[in-house]
Amino acid sequence: MYKRVLLKLSGEALAAPDFPFSTEFLEKIALQVKKIREMGVDVGIVVGGGNICRGRIFQDLGFDRVQSDYAGMLATVINAIMFSAELNKVGCKAVPMSAVKAQNVIDFDLAEANRLIEEGNVVVFGGGYGKPYYSTDTGSAQRAKDIKADVILMAKNGVDGVYDSDPDINPDAKKFDELSFDDILKLDLKVMDSQAAEICKEAKIEAFVFDMAEEDNIVKAAKGEAVGTVIKF
Repeated sequence: MYKRVLLKLSGEALAAPDFPFSTEFLEKIALQVKKIREMGVDVGIVVGGGNICRGRIFQDLGFDRVQSDYAGMLATVINAIMFSAELNKVGCKAVPMSAVKAQNVIDFDLAEANRLIEEGNVVVFGGGYGKPYYSTDTGSAQRAKDIKADVILMAKNGVDGVYDSDPDINPDAKKFDELSFDDILKLDLKVMDSQAAEICKEAKIEAFVFDMAEEDNIVKAAKGEAVGTVIKF
């Protein structure tokens, strides 16, 4: 079992078919995070913003990259506030933080984040890296490094691990049980970008790719059970 984890949630995973948030799925994930905390595992969470908007959409509309990236970051701030509220609702103490500051609403303080985690709170990070031109992968890897996490739990929706090719296209695609960060760079597996992989490798942080749609898989991944692909340094 890991001692401290950084759970990476995509924004799309929080969405309902016709609404940015699925109350059922929010509760389901929150209850699993509560179980992890009750096991004594420290938890930080990074949320994406794709259920509300993606910066890429704004680029398609002709906005420049900086404006587009900030719009996407602000969507993750909303998700951080929403998910921390859901965690508190199910009885799991949580505090939202964001590298993109919103006065009187949400802020970011690394020392405070680590103090809160040490005291048993879950800290939900929004705002990505706080700067344009950085991917969610890089932001997640940096937050994992900041809180000294043992692993990034990369919770996917409908993807049960890392394959050598797209299993939806190639029925003979091979699933990996274990890889190194050098492997994913060398084989160009698109699990995370190269900058994020280098941060994880340098900081000695594992990554665990698994399907969060399966029952209690977030809890199982935190325990280190074989429910996906482990990427080691």
